[in-house]
Amino acid sequence: MSHNDHDPAVPKPPDPEALSAFVDRELPDEADAVVLEHLARDPQAAAQVAAWRAQKAALKALCGAPLAHEPSFIVLRAPVPWWRRAGLAACWLVAGAGLALVLGPLAPRLSGGLIGHDPMGLAQRADIAYAVYTPEQRHPVEVAASEEQHLITWLSKRLNRPLSVPSLQEYGYSLVGGRLLPGEAGPAAQFMYENPTGSRLTLYVTGIPDDETAFRLFRDGNRRTFYWVSDHMGYALSGPISEGKLRTMAIDVCSALGGKPESWQ
Repeated sequence: MSHNDHDPAVPKPPDPEALSAFVDRELPDEADAVVLEHLARDPQAAAQVAAWRAQKAALKALCGAPLAHEPSFIVLRAPVPWWRRAGLAACWLVAGAGLALVLGPLAPRLSGGLIGHDPMGLAQRADIAYAVYTPEQRHPVEVAASEEQHLITWLSKRLNRPLSVPSLQEYGYSLVGGRLLPGEAGPAAQFMYENPTGSRLTLYVTGIPDDETAFRLFRDGNRRTFYWVSDHMGYALSGPISEGKLRTMAIDVCSALGGKPESWQ
């Protein structure tokens, strides 16, 4: 097979137009799911999506444009609707150098580079992984909870860091299992939990070069992710439950993993 041939058994990576339509919420559900699955495997494509998200947030901050969905995006592509061109032109005229200052740090990402050491990138990758794997019924995890010790040993070895799986039993969630995922610059782990009604939560874990102690919330539709960094490890708890309940659970998880969330409240 020549390098120009495409193996039909391997899904074709989405092109820039498909990614653009994805961030604008213009894809049908089936195509949307395909892009989500690709983003979970392709850190560079995920970085591009994250950069567009940050670009929209910067424009909103400068121009006060209303957002119908959070997070939502402005993606500069052809053809661009006249109202978007006009809005962007007005923003540039008003914001000028201010926009350049906001978007300047994003230049490496917009040119296709990987996400920098940004905790928001951690939350976005965790959210994408949640959206891709929690709908799975037959293969939601690589290693089931029945092999929990093997799961912990395997993922600890791959992340080169002793890991533990916090219990969420007091909230009605049991461990389903876990899997290995690509992170920003190395491997990441995802642990999945499920309650008796079938609702699922995930805990995403990966190494982080920085040691920023942060506790923040990321939203995408009805999904919420609380994420934090502690002792050079990034954690993100994701699920479609109320913000208050997820925050309480995230604080307990943080404490169980040796963090000090009381200093962030």
